[in-house]
Amino acid sequence: MNARRTARGLSLHAVVWLIAAFVVVPLIYAVISGFKSTGELTTNPFGLPEQWKIGNYTGILGDGMFWRQIANSAGIAIGTTVCTVAASAMAAFVLARYAFRGRELFYTLFTIGLMFPFAVAVLPLFLMLRTFGLLDNPLGVILPQAAFGLPMTIVILRGFFRTIPAEIEEAATMDGCGKLRFFWKILLPMARPALGTVSVLSVVASWNNFFLPLLVFNDPKWQTIPVGVQQFQGQYSTDFALVLAYIVLAMVPALAFYAVAERQLIGGLTAGATKG
Repeated sequence: MNARRTARGLSLHAVVWLIAAFVVVPLIYAVISGFKSTGELTTNPFGLPEQWKIGNYTGILGDGMFWRQIANSAGIAIGTTVCTVAASAMAAFVLARYAFRGRELFYTLFTIGLMFPFAVAVLPLFLMLRTFGLLDNPLGVILPQAAFGLPMTIVILRGFFRTIPAEIEEAATMDGCGKLRFFWKILLPMARPALGTVSVLSVVASWNNFFLPLLVFNDPKWQTIPVGVQQFQGQYSTDFALVLAYIVLAMVPALAFYAVAERQLIGGLTAGATKG
């Protein structure tokens, strides 16, 4: 029995290490290749650089447009997350704690949104944004991203809100606490793990979004990092080492954010599973 358990543990560890290798090895390759010249990258694709070209990285870091793209992506991600979490928390509270006719129908409509692909809405969304003057405007990206993020966020928060015992709300009501005050003072603090989880998911989804900023922004000053990577690759298509350096630097903020938020994300998912 112990031998079987040990073999199972070793096989699981081997799978984990294999998956980690698929993720880490390309990252290490990209980082090292960013220090090479394009000629050396062709003749020596897998070895260490003979001469480390730090200028590939420092040149990008000295470019104001790169930092502007970082700021644009961060601002849009924060705005999207605030709108998504705020609207979803209020909707999930009503769908979880109130009993009224048609409640499950409304919830079903939100869940149907999970199956609605963004590509289907491209043309009507573009026409709507143009009608309201939201092209080349950060709100033209923030509001649609928030709308498409509502279904998943509501599903997660509603499930968490429903696990909070009704006795807590009854005790708060007996102490003179109204619905709004219960939501703001009691429910939201108790739901911090779930709120942290959906916030991390919203930030990551917004940061990685490429197609919507490409659709909305024509002015280069509003470009986000994913669009900037595509534009940079087109501009320096023959300088592979410089492109790899740009891609590595573009990944750093997302990797740093995930490293900080990983505990919050896993803790929220674990708390929700435990309560469920």
